[in-house]
Amino acid sequence: MKKKALGRILRNEEIATDIFSVWIETEMARDAKPGQFVGVFPKNQSTLLPRPISICEVNEDKTALRLVYRTVGSGTRELAGLKSETDIYLLGVLGNGYDVTKALGKHSVLMAGGIGIPPMVELAKAIKASGCTSADKTTGLSIVLGYRDSDTFLVEELKKYGEVYIASEDGSVGTKGNVLDVMKKHELNPDIIFSCGPMPMLRAIKRYAEEAEIEAYISLEERMACGVGACLGCVCKTTKEDHHSHVNNTRICTDGPVFEAREVDI
Repeated sequence: MKKKALGRILRNEEIATDIFSVWIETEMARDAKPGQFVGVFPKNQSTLLPRPISICEVNEDKTALRLVYRTVGSGTRELAGLKSETDIYLLGVLGNGYDVTKALGKHSVLMAGGIGIPPMVELAKAIKASGCTSADKTTGLSIVLGYRDSDTFLVEELKKYGEVYIASEDGSVGTKGNVLDVMKKHELNPDIIFSCGPMPMLRAIKRYAEEAEIEAYISLEERMACGVGACLGCVCKTTKEDHHSHVNNTRICTDGPVFEAREVDI
């Protein structure tokens, strides 16, 4: 159930250039699933709308959740400056996440780039907990991450759950190129793909999956206003007509952010 609730910051730190990690004690951690997100309300009362930030992971006893975010505007810059023991309001839990059961018995590949990487931590944790512990390219879990350069983040966390492969645009770490270049170089042949990241990357993954006839789930990054489906500010096109509205549109915040790649026209 979506609601506004008070949380308390436990730890807030910079883990890469302009990338911050914050742990927040909140009752929402009990219900959080991989791929979902929360709205974070700025302290500045002139800023009415919450900032949507994906859930990176949940602690073991489900009392706190971790958000990893990039500072890009006044709201996230304010969040980066908040200290431990500061109270903060959240809206959540929002959106539909990844269906972990679809990974069972398959070679799953997680593909993420930039600020799309954080949701992969809780997803990888959940997939491993479900019984996929091998990373031998035929069953289990492989994780492909894309960065601009050597200023990486969350790599060590993700290594706990599967074999990690890295791409960088400038070639300073891992394979020079993008996540699909890594797939080709290391001959990764997934049964299923779970992905999150910038739209050009998701479009390329969608084409790759359709051509290879691979099941793929993509989490769409989109600017959102309300986060609860009321404002229609994050609508995207779908490949099928909605049988209620009779239009080829869907709301990312409520119907997503995770979609089967063939369902959306991006």
